[in-house]
Amino acid sequence: MPFADPNLYDYWPYEDRPKIVWPGGKKLAFWIAPNIEYYEFQPPANAQRQPWPRGNPDIIGFSQRDYGNRVGHLRLMELLDKYNLRGSVSLNIALLDHHPEIIEDCVKRNWEFFSHGIYNTRYSYGMTEAEERAVLEDCISSVEKQTGQRIRGYLAPALTHTEDTIDLIAEYDFWYSCDLFQDDQPQPLKTKTGKLVSLPYSLEVNDVITYGSLSQSASRYADVLKRHFDQLLEEGEKSGTVMCIPLHAYLVSQPHRIRPFEEALKHITAHSDDVWFATGAEIAGYYRDNYWDQTVADIERRGLSTGGTGFSGQVTA
Repeated sequence: MPFADPNLYDYWPYEDRPKIVWPGGKKLAFWIAPNIEYYEFQPPANAQRQPWPRGNPDIIGFSQRDYGNRVGHLRLMELLDKYNLRGSVSLNIALLDHHPEIIEDCVKRNWEFFSHGIYNTRYSYGMTEAEERAVLEDCISSVEKQTGQRIRGYLAPALTHTEDTIDLIAEYDFWYSCDLFQDDQPQPLKTKTGKLVSLPYSLEVNDVITYGSLSQSASRYADVLKRHFDQLLEEGEKSGTVMCIPLHAYLVSQPHRIRPFEEALKHITAHSDDVWFATGAEIAGYYRDNYWDQTVADIERRGLSTGGTGFSGQVTA
């Protein structure tokens, strides 16, 4: 029978949740996630998705994304340095081989790395469990070998998944997933093992969405970021919220876009008394240690716990 709900998390109304307070009494946890990606010029075919919408190969699409790795990342890094912000890098692991100099620049800045698969042109669709395990093991070992860092977060390559993905990353002791966009606060995911958090990744303010799908101007995007932040900060007075800005250097770091984006950062960082500027792993780790049990108890108290784990327990009649 078909699934009525993926059952990856329980419904949990926003109203009257128990209070979250971030370190230092902060109201909002803010993190910034530069996607450092590699798109293959002639990727292997996948029956469920074509890597280049214009057709394969696509020299225009390839070179546009190459701009981010050649120019955009340095421009973005220097801007974040100016405001003392550390990035949490959504990393295609192949960058370790293709552009190690970018990785070195991130390590110098003590940025976090989390997994975004091997290439952004190789999808999870159609993978066996063994194949997906091999990808995760490669990601963990490769990043640790080259940077000394154990990755704790996961964003599926090009946002593609299997029914095993969430359980597998929990089993491999990842702390957070960026693949679910159901909330403005962290929430426990229903996995067979581990303590995996759905960490807000704020897809609606992802520059791929705003510049691409919505065709917003640079000034409009800056205004959207400010309004998004102001609302979450106001709500964080009752219970701590999370804001993430997911970025792609081939988009936000274009010369005509970087200055308006800086205006948004200037607005956000001016509220340092109320904002915890952190990495994804720091936010997820703090939540797991201090608020995981509180959330589970509140869901059970409201009678909303449905049991089961992902892709089980809820089916149509």
